[in-house]
Amino acid sequence: MLIDSHCHLDFPDFAAELDAVVGRARAAGIGRMVTISTRVRRQSELLAIVERFPDVYCSVGTHPHYAHEELDLTAADLVARASHPKIVALGEAGLDYHYDNSPREAQERGFRTHIAAARQTGLPLVIHSRQADDDTARILEEETGRGAFPAVLHCFTGGPDLARRAIALGHFISFTGILTFKNSNALREIAAALPADRILVETDAPYLAPGRHRGKRNEPAFVVETANVLAEARGVSFAEIARQTTENFFRLFAKVPRPAAAAA
Repeated sequence: MLIDSHCHLDFPDFAAELDAVVGRARAAGIGRMVTISTRVRRQSELLAIVERFPDVYCSVGTHPHYAHEELDLTAADLVARASHPKIVALGEAGLDYHYDNSPREAQERGFRTHIAAARQTGLPLVIHSRQADDDTARILEEETGRGAFPAVLHCFTGGPDLARRAIALGHFISFTGILTFKNSNALREIAAALPADRILVETDAPYLAPGRHRGKRNEPAFVVETANVLAEARGVSFAEIARQTTENFFRLFAKVPRPAAAAA
C-alpha cells in the first residue's frame, strides 16, 4: 500500500472524471488520499468529495497565494473547523517567494495562524515553502519555542539546511514527482540522506506528474513512480519504501484510520 498524502481533487482538472481518478488510485494500491485545502472559504467543495469517497480525507487551510484574502481567519476558526471527522490536517500554509502572489507579511501572518491551530489540535500542518528556506526555518524554530506542533514540508524542493532544521524539530518531508526529474540530483541526494522515519510521498496532483507522465495531468495513482525513484535513491526496495512511507503517514496523520487489512 502507498498513500498520496497531498493532492487537489477539488481542482477543475478532475471534475469530469473524479470517480475514475479515485478508481485508478485504488487499483494502483493507493490506500488513502488527502485532498488539500487552498482556501477555507471553499471548504464545502472538499467536504463534498471526502464524504463521497471513504478513502479520501482532507485538510483545512489557506495557501500562501491567498493569504491576503483570508487574513480574518483565526486559529480558533481553524480549530473549530478541524473537528470534522474527515478533516485530518491544517493547511496548506506557508511561504511562496517564487510567485509572491500574496504580500510576504500576509503569508507569514497566515503561516503563524495555522501553526497555532496545529499546536492546539495536534493535527499536522501541511507546509508550502518555495524559495523561502531561511524564513521558513526561522518561523518554524521560533514557533517551536512557543510549543511543539506536528508538520510536513510538502513538495520539498528546498536545500539541505532547511531539511536538516526541519528534521531537528521533528517534522516530516514529503516528495513529489519533482524527485523523478533528470535535473533533480541534488534533491535525490537530500532524500537519500533523510531519516527513514521522516519521509513521505505525494503527487500534488494535478501538478508535477512524475517521470514518464511528465507534461501530463498528474493523479494519485502516479505516486507509485515517485515511490520507485525514492526507493532507488535510498538503495532500498520498493516494498520497503511503501511500508515505511505508509507507516510514517499514519504516525503523522494520526486521525486517519488505517485500512482494516493494514490494521490487522
